Amino acid sequence: MLQPLLLSDAVGDSPRHPVVGVQKDIRYYGTTAKGVLNSPDTTGMSFWSINPYVGCAFGCAYCYARYAHRFVMERATAQGESDAGIADDLTELPPWLAFERRIFVKRNAAEVLRRTLRERGSSGAIQRGETIVIGTATDPYQPAERTFGVTRGVLEVLAEAHRLKLVIITKSPLITRDVDLLQRIAQRSTLTVHLSLITLDRELARRIEPRAPTPESRLRALRRLRAAGIETGVNIMPVLPGLTDRPDELAALVRRIAAEGATHVNPSPLRLRATARKRYLPFLAAEFPHLAQRYAAAYAHNHEMTPEYRDGLRRFMKRLCAEVGLQYGTPDERQFEQRAGAAWEQTEETSSEPLAVPASAQLELLA
Repeated sequence: MLQPLLLSDAVGDSPRHPVVGVQKDIRYYGTTAKGVLNSPDTTGMSFWSINPYVGCAFGCAYCYARYAHRFVMERATAQGESDAGIADDLTELPPWLAFERRIFVKRNAAEVLRRTLRERGSSGAIQRGETIVIGTATDPYQPAERTFGVTRGVLEVLAEAHRLKLVIITKSPLITRDVDLLQRIAQRSTLTVHLSLITLDRELARRIEPRAPTPESRLRALRRLRAAGIETGVNIMPVLPGLTDRPDELAALVRRIAAEGATHVNPSPLRLRATARKRYLPFLAAEFPHLAQRYAAAYAHNHEMTPEYRDGLRRFMKRLCAEVGLQYGTPDERQFEQRAGAAWEQTEETSSEPLAVPASAQLELLA
């Protein structure tokens, strides 16, 4: 249970980012955002984005966005906030861990967004009908949202607009709290929800995504959103080689998703760039040691699995979707998590050398 501390941003010697809540070993800091609607020119992604929080308490082992927390730490140190204790608090943890234990709450996000849309009028994303994605680098419905309601405030602003093209990415059933707003937005704009779900195995999910909602709760959210008339698909992202890519388990997942009324499925295999690798490979060594060497070899020279693996997954998933009458992908399927991950880590070193996967790493999907 998140315990709000409700410290204020007073002037004078008060900290720039006061602690506004705690949850076990997680600290939440209030922050005043200067802007929340990020343009494609700013992020390098092909869409506009909004992230109501910085960092994510769900702690998914494979998360690509851990890289983002480095910028927060650098800014805090550069602005001399060590006097307020925040720089020390951040740097006592490695960046990948700080990402899930030190969360920043953009408490004025709705106010800033309303001002931004008012000042720009019908320009930018609204005028050209460009996509706005909420949740590219942090889950907008993580536990902090129950207390702080930043995402709901953002949606209230967007509900006042017309002709938006809005996408929300989340793992959390908390999104169903906002069904009223989602319906209002869908009446005026194009809205799609992408629920992330990579396995039906509750125990496996708990090990991979330790603080995320259970698969069952996400399926219930899918059912409720569809009953409310909200276009909702499922991101099977990432498919984890050797863990979640068994054909029978993928087939069961797709069939269940279809039975719950999903409008589409977006699958994609794991991308493992340098910062994500620092978390994911030690996680494998501890939790699934029989896979550690195979992953180290498979991702030694590239951040993706082989083209053969990716093509095999695509063909397999398309056949599954055709069998159950579920749409494979959306027109924007390659714009969200994949491009977001690439943009966040565009300064990471990657090799163009073809990936040579040893025979032992050719997993069951391609058998």
